[in-house]
Amino acid sequence: MKPHELKGAIQRDGLAPLYVIVGEEAYIRDSAVATIRACAKTQLNGTEEASASTETTEQFFNYDMLYGDETDALEVLTIVQEMSFFVARRLVIISWAEKLPAREGESLIPYFQNPTDTTTLVIVATKLDGRLKWVQQIKKKAVLVDCAPLYENQRMGWVTQQASQAGVKLEENALHLLKELAADGLYLTSTEIEKLSAYLPVGESGTIQDVEAIRGMEPGASVFDLSEAMGAGDSGRALHIVAKNLEVGEAPLRILGALIWQVRRIWKAKDLLKQGMAQSHVAKQVGIPPFLATGFIRQVQQWTEPQLRLAWEWFSRADSALKGSASSSPKRILDGLVISLSREGKKGRRPVHAVGSTQTGQSPISQRR
Repeated sequence: MKPHELKGAIQRDGLAPLYVIVGEEAYIRDSAVATIRACAKTQLNGTEEASASTETTEQFFNYDMLYGDETDALEVLTIVQEMSFFVARRLVIISWAEKLPAREGESLIPYFQNPTDTTTLVIVATKLDGRLKWVQQIKKKAVLVDCAPLYENQRMGWVTQQASQAGVKLEENALHLLKELAADGLYLTSTEIEKLSAYLPVGESGTIQDVEAIRGMEPGASVFDLSEAMGAGDSGRALHIVAKNLEVGEAPLRILGALIWQVRRIWKAKDLLKQGMAQSHVAKQVGIPPFLATGFIRQVQQWTEPQLRLAWEWFSRADSALKGSASSSPKRILDGLVISLSREGKKGRRPVHAVGSTQTGQSPISQRR
């Protein structure tokens, strides 16, 4: 089941005794749990036992939160099977269920097969090991809610919806920037939208400069601008961008990962242009927002292939240094990297030998200008 289908299913069929909420997007997982809890209270408001008051609803609703690395099967079973004349519905949530020891999970299998009618047990995890017997059994019996990260083509709709719910109007460029931030986690983007709702004057539409202002990042300090500065050989500007990112708390490995990610896109775009693809299609193909397309193509033209190949060797060295004994001086490591790449960009055409590859970061800092 998709998360957006959960509320309708509960309203139609009532609360199920077992749910598995699993997926890498924490915001969606937490929203699914909140939906179950809210629906449980709503259903109680309609029963003879409970009135519409919050106080009465709480009286007939019992909520327990357990954690997979702190609980065991005995505690879980004691809670879910507890009978009470004063509680009409019990909700039990096991968070971080992936940390529940296998032997404890197996002790819960009989309960999965015959759950208590007045209890809803919710298993919440980033990922569950499908090889474990207890995981296999609960997936057969429970309602499974898939909380995977949004696809790129879903993020704009999500950002638009969240902004609308918060009463925030946004210009197109600001929407695109928030969509890019959503790739790094929906909680981050949700927080930025909340800050915008308090920051923007009533009736005004938020701009890309407003988004940058509430993030504490000055315009022109993104990884997009960093790769542009290095490609143009502007070491002073590149060093300033690294310093600003570190000042606002960006982790050094995240900065490096974002730069690797951006350079990979530049290299891919260079190959597509060689194959004769139109510039507008190239930008779209590598995931560049329309308002950044012109600047991105300029970057592709600035970076030479020898520079790109050499960058890969230096990325590998920087990655090892940031993870190794030299990690106590992350700014020095990043400064050395951008100075070397900027110097190479200034030379422009010095041939170099092909080099090896390195790992890439999966959570880039935002592409904003």
